[in-house]
Amino acid sequence: MPVPLPPLPPAPGDDEEYRPGGRSVVDLLAEEHARIGGLLRELADPRLPAQRRSQVAQVLTATVSRHLSAEEQYLYPAMRASLPDGGPLADREIAADTEVLRMLRDLAGTAPEDPRFGGLADDLGGKLRRHADAADREIFPVLREVATDAELIRLGNRVEIAEEAAPTRPHPGHPVSPPWNRVVEPALGVVDKVRDAVTGRRTYVEDLGNRPQPR
Repeated sequence: MPVPLPPLPPAPGDDEEYRPGGRSVVDLLAEEHARIGGLLRELADPRLPAQRRSQVAQVLTATVSRHLSAEEQYLYPAMRASLPDGGPLADREIAADTEVLRMLRDLAGTAPEDPRFGGLADDLGGKLRRHADAADREIFPVLREVATDAELIRLGNRVEIAEEAAPTRPHPGHPVSPPWNRVVEPALGVVDKVRDAVTGRRTYVEDLGNRPQPR
């Protein structure tokens, strides 16, 4: 069953074996889930100094915000069109994503020294682990069955492009379905990136550098 995709440049000729450059959306998102898991494990380390904890929380917030934005723009519409029960599954995940964004907003507004910080981080970690587990069990295997390799790669390319323009901060009250999220999310992303540049906020795992040894 072909997976409906947003408009893309046509593939060369009519060769069904044509394989575009890039990464499968499944591989891309699975790797991001693993990266998010690594950030959660570091955030949960009780030996982590407060400054480092704040930096890890910043990167986690930005990473998850970009990730969820791209999934809502491209993965969930593909699920609705192509997977058995894809509509209800997408609705469930969007509702869960909205809750994750609210939790990210609460975490971002809480100082690492605040006694509430640890509980917020633990609750968020549980939600994000559920998110990754649902993708591994319910979404990725079926998507591999119904989509060609070329379709998965082209969808992965769209997700990567969307993430580059996506917000780096949680905006749980904004549109979560096409076409409006594909208009609103890049605009919010521009505003967020300006704020990040002005404040020196970290938004990528690479920005963290090597972890200092706790004393």
